[in-house]
Amino acid sequence: MNRIMITPRSLSNGGHPALRPLQDAGFELVMPAPGATPSEQQLLAAVPSCVGWLAGVEPISEAVISAAPHLRVISRNGTGIDNLPMPALEARGIAVRRAEGTNARGVAELALALTFAGLRDIVPTHTGLQQGVWPRRAGHEIQGARIGVVGLGAIGAAFSEFCLALGARVRGFDPFAPEGACGHPNFERTDLATALTDADVVSLHAPMPQDGRPLLGASQLEKMAQGAVVVNTARAGLIDDRAMLAALDSGRVGAYATDVFPTEPPELTALLRHNRVVTTSHIGGFTRQSVERSTRRAVDNLLDVLARHEA
Repeated sequence: MNRIMITPRSLSNGGHPALRPLQDAGFELVMPAPGATPSEQQLLAAVPSCVGWLAGVEPISEAVISAAPHLRVISRNGTGIDNLPMPALEARGIAVRRAEGTNARGVAELALALTFAGLRDIVPTHTGLQQGVWPRRAGHEIQGARIGVVGLGAIGAAFSEFCLALGARVRGFDPFAPEGACGHPNFERTDLATALTDADVVSLHAPMPQDGRPLLGASQLEKMAQGAVVVNTARAGLIDDRAMLAALDSGRVGAYATDVFPTEPPELTALLRHNRVVTTSHIGGFTRQSVERSTRRAVDNLLDVLARHEA
């Protein structure tokens, strides 16, 4: 068996030069859903003959892992592993590798762009002009703004540094990140409640809590400054949708910008249709540079693990 499955949408059309080392090493590349998120049935059909898997954000069930007797390693082209059935993988001794930090710049830049979109009301203003009206709403400058950052990994730290360089004051929450994640006089590491209190902007860069409950519900949203901007480039489940919709309707939250959804493409719920919501199609790490870095790291991780099995 010398097959490796490729499922990230950015890679599964084939031809990416960063995949060439896999072919040079004698592996056949299997792409069950070119350019799309594979279904469980497509994964079940392709995985039985694969020893390695370069995986994206597609959901991977225990049934798929059970159907993969030869699988030795799953290599993510990103950081998150929420989509993986970790107990099943650990029970089978299947290695999991992550391309940590490789897409941090791309995601952090999008979070900053979404922050400005919210602070300056860019999307509603653009839409209004296209409809023949002249909408004008006072914006909020980022210099001096209070920014709450939830999650201080590579992405959250990069976003914090961008905001600090622009003159913002940043309060960061992360119970797991090492000390010294940001060394700046306008940065303060706090608990979650303090990071949210009176924040003009809150940007999410955290995994889902183990209990699966949202981090931001009604009580958390109430702590923010009136008209705050909330940016989510991390996980859709971090937000309580009902609470966010109510906060947008009341004006407590001035804008909610999200790049992440429970399913892709998402169902257009009342929240996503709200005129104070800005949406992007999970493009945070979808830059030429991020895809290149992530793919090369994921490929290196695959080859490293597979070489150890052959040794």
